[in-house]
Amino acid sequence: MSTGVQTLTILGATGSIGANTLRVVAEHPERYRLHALTARHNDAILLRQCQQFAPRYAVLDDPAAAERLRQALARNDLPTEVLSGTEALREVATAIEVDAVMAAIVGGAGLWPTLAAAQAGKKVLLANKEALVMAGELFMRAAQDSGAVILPIDSEHNAIFQCLPVNAAGRFVQRPGCGFSRLILTASGGPFRNRRREELVDVTPDQACAHPNWVMGRKISVDSATLVNKGLELIEACHLFGVPPAQIDVLIHPQSIVHSMVCYEDGSTLAQMGNPDMRTPIAYGLAWPERMRAGVQPLDLTRAASLEFAQPDLARFPGLRLGREAAEAGGAAPLVYNAANEVAVAAFLDGRIGFTRIPDIIARTLDLAALPPPADLDEVQRFDAAARALAGQAL
Repeated sequence: MSTGVQTLTILGATGSIGANTLRVVAEHPERYRLHALTARHNDAILLRQCQQFAPRYAVLDDPAAAERLRQALARNDLPTEVLSGTEALREVATAIEVDAVMAAIVGGAGLWPTLAAAQAGKKVLLANKEALVMAGELFMRAAQDSGAVILPIDSEHNAIFQCLPVNAAGRFVQRPGCGFSRLILTASGGPFRNRRREELVDVTPDQACAHPNWVMGRKISVDSATLVNKGLELIEACHLFGVPPAQIDVLIHPQSIVHSMVCYEDGSTLAQMGNPDMRTPIAYGLAWPERMRAGVQPLDLTRAASLEFAQPDLARFPGLRLGREAAEAGGAAPLVYNAANEVAVAAFLDGRIGFTRIPDIIARTLDLAALPPPADLDEVQRFDAAARALAGQAL
């Protein structure tokens, strides 16, 4: 086991992934030092995290929240320095003393600091799938140029990563003789997998966020309920593993025990299995290429009873079909898919539209958007803004 101390920045520390990362870090205080913890506006949770982990910096996007945290830290005589704004996020993600960055900011807002960490050659623990959906080619090229190691933290991509042969940079290299044929992403099916489409019209935000197996944030929970999350993951897998959409299948697996699979040409299928707990992929990413204790109970297959698999119903959940179509279209289509979904999900959570309107808005935005592939980060930002405007009009 490595004896070196890693210095870590957590982008999105107050969300589900960030909080679970800190739980894993707490299991191994001798291995990790916190450089920075960041959040959008939740200064109350960030204060408690600063009290426990004493990071050098705390960053809040909201200036008012940053000032509240600054005053609270001063009252408690704590040394953490408080920063705010986008530039501060970039600074704590690229600081020379930082070894690893947990990229756990939800949505498109996480792209900019995550890309900066990749450009700086950091070990990037990628839980922000939108970075690859919005700017996959730019992101992976930046990582290759800088020598950054990109380790997927989403349970599905982490499972595939564990089942594929990878090089010292953490990248799968499809070479002659490896025998790889297909990737299979598993999906729980969310809370509505057995409901008819007409029964989804009156779904409430609280119902959509009540995931049967995982504890996640509200936006990601809605994505799981619509299966858009699986469309985003399909696009992400194309970039992470360098495979076309046609080589990626999605299967509904209600138990969430088999996190994903890799099929080989000799008939073998390798599956990564475990209890549905995000601390497992987080610990794998933090310790890679080693393994370490995550605080998760080992899987007891005698209690798991049966493992079920089924094809997804694309008529009931068209969000997944739209994700595959966006992946196949390439160019700016994945970016538009993501932007339209974020606008639609926010409107649903605010009570402005119904649940079944989410894929409708995505489809309308994809039909209206005829954008070429973004050439650089400025174009990514402009195209994202344009797609969000179109989705807003579709509301």
